Amino acid sequence: MEVLLLGTGSADGWPNPFCTCASCATALAEGAVRGQTAALVDGRVLLDCGPEAPRAALRHGRSLAGVRALLLTHSHPDHVGPAALLFRSWVGRTEPLDVVGPAPAVDACRDWVGPDDPVAFHPVRAGDRLDLDGGYAVHVLAAAHGDAHSGPGVLYDVTGPDGGRLLYATDTAPLPAATVEAVTGRRYHVVLLEETFGDHLDHGTDHLDLATFPQVTTALRACGAVDEATQVVGVHLSHHNPPTPELAGRLAASGATVVPDGTVLTAPPGPPRGRRVLVLGGARSGKSAHAEARLADRADVTYVATGDTRPDDAEWADRVEEHRRRRPATWRTVETTDLAALVRDADPGAALLVDCLSLWVAAVLDDGVWTAGSAEQQRAADAAAAARMDELVAAWETTAALVVAVSNEVGSGVVPATRSGRRYRDELGRLNARLAALADEVVLVVAGVPVPVKPAGARR
Repeated sequence: MEVLLLGTGSADGWPNPFCTCASCATALAEGAVRGQTAALVDGRVLLDCGPEAPRAALRHGRSLAGVRALLLTHSHPDHVGPAALLFRSWVGRTEPLDVVGPAPAVDACRDWVGPDDPVAFHPVRAGDRLDLDGGYAVHVLAAAHGDAHSGPGVLYDVTGPDGGRLLYATDTAPLPAATVEAVTGRRYHVVLLEETFGDHLDHGTDHLDLATFPQVTTALRACGAVDEATQVVGVHLSHHNPPTPELAGRLAASGATVVPDGTVLTAPPGPPRGRRVLVLGGARSGKSAHAEARLADRADVTYVATGDTRPDDAEWADRVEEHRRRRPATWRTVETTDLAALVRDADPGAALLVDCLSLWVAAVLDDGVWTAGSAEQQRAADAAAAARMDELVAAWETTAALVVAVSNEVGSGVVPATRSGRRYRDELGRLNARLAALADEVVLVVAGVPVPVKPAGARR
């Protein structure tokens, strides 16, 4: 089961577009804009569909054409944007769609369906069970949320055809006893749990805050709904919360995380996935120092030096010694050009600093590309170099470690005067682009100043 978080914000998102509080200002400055909470499961099941959800799916590179079920928690307008059904009718989709939710939410959608659109409506109450197209089993649970106009809200327990288990728990105050009983022993793979009001504790609404959120997670652990393997994620976040770094620390105390919109979760979790940071810059730009600073709080870093020793070059030796003096004494240094194996085979959670890819590409090309005699030898050398670069890209994509790699940005200067210089520039530029496309973060260092090119949390 794949769970794409289309939005993780409250009704007004975070930041609120009209607000100038410190929380909103910080989020805006960081570009951390959260839309209304909604989630897409395997491209087939849409959990809530406020007005922002369809466009959010497109921004995260996903179509809604494959959606066969829409599960609505309640009729508040940030969870029900019925115009999406009208958009569907305009393109003449012929596949059936089940719209599921409390009666007021379902009724809000009825007038938005095209006359020939095969949409079926299923009003539900807490305790109902449904089997949806594609092998999805849904148990409707009670939420502590709702009013006379919207009626009682619901939560959803969704089991996918692959056995993945998801608890979608927004919006709600502390869970009703019946819901705790219903989820007992479920051991969910993913729990999306609302945390709307942060430190604003006197809100008097049917929502959670930083006092009640840990009470709910404690109850879920006590009844066996959540265990150490469960990914608990805070959603429906508002500006009543502290800035994201502080919020992340406080949710961590409950075994929960906070993630950006567009995050993809898997249920059950896949193999451990690492984190890749690519640091680019020109010569003497400060890129190596920045990369080292990114790992300064870790004592277990493996520093991967890809350059040769050059025993007869005193100036080069001085440069190498300067790098060594900057590094903590606890770091381990490995001098090798067998880079793909190190990156691929690193233990989950290990930290590698690769400095640098520029020297590694030079070493790869030096290994036969420049000295090939015949055309056949040249083709073989070129193929061998390409294979090594492909192997590194594959290792970078699948690594379970934290890898910070340094490389020169070589495309902004003059065109090299020699054929070999142009070949080197082209090979390094292409490799940088391939690694950047897969990286979790890309930073360009200019005159000692790191400039985010692909900020943390940006979609790959």
